[in-house]
Amino acid sequence: MKRIVLTLVITAFLFQSCSVIKTFTNLSRLQFKLGSTANIQVAGINIMGKSKIGDFSAMEILSITSSFAKGTLPLTFTLNVEAKNPNDGTGGYASTNATINSFPYRLNINNKEILSGNIGAPVSVPGTGQVTVIPLQLTVDLAKSFKDGSYQDLLDVALQVMGVGKGTSNIQLFAKPTVGTAIGNITYPGELKIVDLNYTN
Repeated sequence: MKRIVLTLVITAFLFQSCSVIKTFTNLSRLQFKLGSTANIQVAGINIMGKSKIGDFSAMEILSITSSFAKGTLPLTFTLNVEAKNPNDGTGGYASTNATINSFPYRLNINNKEILSGNIGAPVSVPGTGQVTVIPLQLTVDLAKSFKDGSYQDLLDVALQVMGVGKGTSNIQLFAKPTVGTAIGNITYPGELKIVDLNYTN
């Protein structure tokens, strides 16, 4: 009788272990990439569509330099992170939906960490192979993050942010997702480096 019980316990343990491994394997295939940016403003001025300092009007430059003279130059924008779940039931992998419950991140610009944060609510990434967008609402004070830069340098940084999604920016996001599953939350063992050139998984 004891042998039967022991066999059942071992079988259940192995089944549970295989289930955990399979679930983690599927979830580790989630892919992330920096998509577009939107609603970019510097000192309250919308800079969408601008590509160089010469595109700013005299009044816009006056507002920016006035803010800079006060020791502040706020940059606000939406960074759209693209998440793709390839577990659609093809290629030998079971169809697996994923819910990202936590997404602690660090944002680097020109190899300098300028802010950190997390998502405010869970994000569902269906197992369809389609892209799900995770919009991060970000605010950075460029004057405080890049203290030695001129206002022109800081505007260049803002224009770099607007160029995210074209595969040539110096913007990097480091994140350590926690994904909800049928067997509980699973947190990635290390940070993912997410860029706009290709998908990271």
